[in-house]
Amino acid sequence: MPSLPSFSKAAAPPPPLPPKPTWDPRPAVSIRPFPWLRPTIRIRLTLLYGGMFLMAGIVLLTIIYMLAADALHDGSTLPLKILGGKFQSTSDQCDLPTKTSGPLLQAAVDQCLQHQRALALNDLLNRSLLALLGLTVVAFAFGYAMAGRVLAPLGRITRTAQRVAGSDLHRRIELGGPDDELKELADTFDEMLDRLDRAFESQRRFVSNASHELRTPLAINRTLLEVQLADPDASPELAQLGKTLLATNERSEQLVEGLLLLARSENKVVDKKPVDLAEVASQAVEQTREEAGGKGVELRGVRQQAFVQGNGVLLERIALNLVQNAVRYNVPEDGWVEVTTEPQTGCAVLVVANTGPVVPAYEVENLFEPFRRLRTERTGSDKGVGLGLSIVRSVVRAHDGTITAAPREGGGLVMRVVLPL
Repeated sequence: MPSLPSFSKAAAPPPPLPPKPTWDPRPAVSIRPFPWLRPTIRIRLTLLYGGMFLMAGIVLLTIIYMLAADALHDGSTLPLKILGGKFQSTSDQCDLPTKTSGPLLQAAVDQCLQHQRALALNDLLNRSLLALLGLTVVAFAFGYAMAGRVLAPLGRITRTAQRVAGSDLHRRIELGGPDDELKELADTFDEMLDRLDRAFESQRRFVSNASHELRTPLAINRTLLEVQLADPDASPELAQLGKTLLATNERSEQLVEGLLLLARSENKVVDKKPVDLAEVASQAVEQTREEAGGKGVELRGVRQQAFVQGNGVLLERIALNLVQNAVRYNVPEDGWVEVTTEPQTGCAVLVVANTGPVVPAYEVENLFEPFRRLRTERTGSDKGVGLGLSIVRSVVRAHDGTITAAPREGGGLVMRVVLPL
């Protein structure tokens, strides 16, 4: 059998390697040649206060030198002079003997010199103490001024953080100056603010999109149900089913509105205007009067004029939610709700008290949690969706206020809202 022709070829050489890049693909990392020479706060404070102590020491030594020279001049002066061959004392504290005998005169002169040196030393001590007191005052004043200058960037960081706490996430510190710990802290804070700003902006977009996406189908369902209920030829069973579905749809709409309002009210209110708390509470009472009349609940209370800085719509939501809860969670007969407002020193107070079931003190705080009700499950209640007090607390915090709840003796609650003026 003839052999087949061979198609084998010699192994091809490997392809040439690509040329090496002339640049370094790794990110350049700035390495300080002498990291210990970085102008840190510790080094700056060490140099500053070390220099201050050195200058204070030089000034103090100079003053002491001058005072000592003056004291030596006064203490080395002879307390006598020779006039006409006689010795005459030059100091009132020096008594020379009338006779010019050697031992007596020498003893008197020595005593006068000792007394004169003591006076000079006392004068030196007094002047040194005064100089030390003056230098202490100057050192404290200069140190206070220099400490304020060194810590000025920290105050700038604090003020920016306070503005950011008021929901102004667009502010940045942008601290200049030497590359020390404070600048590193400011840069880190700016990076954190960038991330927070992006996160909150994403949350705002999500809330806006969720508002549209959730409201639209619920509104369509409500319209279809209302049209079906308006049909005169509908059977009683279909009409009853439509009413049940319409109530369920309405409950879902309330839940969506409550969740969106709760999400928006978590931030502080920036655009504040004067709002009369008494007017807001009166509007909430009027909006609830029909429901209260149907349940046999009396609405009462004296509302004094009290102006606060805030958002009128959100403040009305506070009063409306509190009054509605007070009406809905009341006794079956002879119930009442008392709504009062009054101005106090530096604040305005809204109090909503009502009769109702006995509330244990340990369960009061749980009422402010979302979807929490007193002795009820998360679902199955026709009195609300469980977000009323959560929304109230969020709105009160957004206005820098406080809300407290206390059980009433005999049943019911006393809600007290304190808002700054």
